[in-house]
Amino acid sequence: MNPKISDFGLARIFQETVDMANTQRVVGTLGYMSPEYAMSGVFSEKSDVFSFGVLIIEIVSGKKNSNFHYYEQNLSLVAYAWKLWSEGKGVEFVDEAMGGSYVALEAIRCIHQ
Repeated sequence: MNPKISDFGLARIFQETVDMANTQRVVGTLGYMSPEYAMSGVFSEKSDVFSFGVLIIEIVSGKKNSNFHYYEQNLSLVAYAWKLWSEGKGVEFVDEAMGGSYVALEAIRCIHQ
């Protein structure tokens, strides 16, 4: 995996007193953009938190969000992580390559938070 964190220059649009803004042109990689930004161009600091969360989920699962699709229920990687966590099966989401080299509670917290 080659995670990349990029700056699309959105911070320049913000004024010091503004904590949310809208752009006419949505740029970025689908699957890493927050839903409100992808659908309507509305972004905030929460958009960055969402993107970082996707990156954490990729690290825990060993899967790339852009290549993942759970065909049985038509779910994205993020939706699949949420499904397993909601069912109390979050540990099943952890990359098998990690073996026993992780603390289960910490992995589940990464999925939930």
